[in-house]
Amino acid sequence: MKKLFSEIPHLKGERIELKALTADDAEGLKRLTESVRVYRYLPTFLFEQKYDDTSYVIERLYDECFQESIILGVFKDGEFCGLAEMYGYKDAIHKISVGYRLLEEYWGQGIATETLGLLVDYLYNETDIEIITASTMVENSASANVLRKNGFSLVVHAAEEDWGYEKPTLTDKWIR
Repeated sequence: MKKLFSEIPHLKGERIELKALTADDAEGLKRLTESVRVYRYLPTFLFEQKYDDTSYVIERLYDECFQESIILGVFKDGEFCGLAEMYGYKDAIHKISVGYRLLEEYWGQGIATETLGLLVDYLYNETDIEIITASTMVENSASANVLRKNGFSLVVHAAEEDWGYEKPTLTDKWIR
């Protein structure tokens, strides 16, 4: 078994690939981070939004943020579709949280479901992770469906959490 954070994984599915971002992905990442519709369901403090220059984000991604989070690009037919993330690592209990975000033109195609499936398979079969969790805004029913399709169970409904907005965010907590 690999220790999480010992490498940047490269995962291939039937239709998609999850891999490290490169400078060539800056334009796609810029389109993603500028999408109000995508980020309306996400915390305000995500690493890819830490800096205005997406090229700089990619340069810093695998040194500044790598010990806390693994962010991979999601690609279909070589085209950037979005991001997949493993974060909130708790070594003592072998736990990690996962998340994903896609450009709008890739919504509704099963890409998020396949992305999450690849993450789950990698974490359970190639690392020492035993618990995988996720959080969604209560109103994000599409993401809740992706989690259910991948065997996650809802364990807490409508918990108040600080996602960086003016008021606490109502979130659902999931586990697998």
